[in-house]
Amino acid sequence: MPRYFIEVGYKGTNYAGFQIQKNATTIQGELEKALAIYFKIPWALTGASRTDSGVHARQNFYHADVDISLIPKQAILGLNAILPNDIVLHGITLVAHNYHARFAATARSYAYTVYQTKNPFISGDAYFYPYPLNINLLNQAADLLFEYTNYESFSKKHTQVLNNNCTITQSKWVVNNGILTYSVTANRFLRGMVRGLVATMLKVGTSKYSINEFKNLLENPKLATAFFNAPAHGLCLVKVHYP
Repeated sequence: MPRYFIEVGYKGTNYAGFQIQKNATTIQGELEKALAIYFKIPWALTGASRTDSGVHARQNFYHADVDISLIPKQAILGLNAILPNDIVLHGITLVAHNYHARFAATARSYAYTVYQTKNPFISGDAYFYPYPLNINLLNQAADLLFEYTNYESFSKKHTQVLNNNCTITQSKWVVNNGILTYSVTANRFLRGMVRGLVATMLKVGTSKYSINEFKNLLENPKLATAFFNAPAHGLCLVKVHYP
């Protein structure tokens, strides 16, 4: 049976996350509904990367095995007309039958946006944090992450994973016109990890938490726990990387 990759982008404000849930509106639920309406057959989607309630994505993927030999270009227009305005379908591509949206991915990139002066035009997509921040301290903390692989301190508890090891290949803060963006890429992320990193680094940036305390989180994951109060709406999945 043919396998298709489905590329989507979405604003997560009105959704209880990426993955389908009972009695909740999700990105997957809306997409499966639209696909079933347009093609008149059910689609069972497998996601590449889960995002929590309220988190956005410029690019995310699903795959599905469906008995359709060709996806016409006009299908994209038709599906986008059915989908809500805060979800966009970028494309549907035929792939090899064993190409898995989640397991074929080699890395994922996220961006977290912080603004420090009132700005109604980005308030739904960024975290308002009106406290003095030292960009050098933020990047000192960000650079430390390259030296470690165990991020248990930055994971929400009671998650079912085989290990807490991640390889981070990008970690930096950039400030532009008063807006700060933290960009991070890794081969995998733990549950709540990016928001945990951001919330804790913001403590470092305001000197309420020292670099040594931040380092202790990385060196003693069984004993120390990060902060997780960075809100979901500041986080965006930017890219899922494939070979």
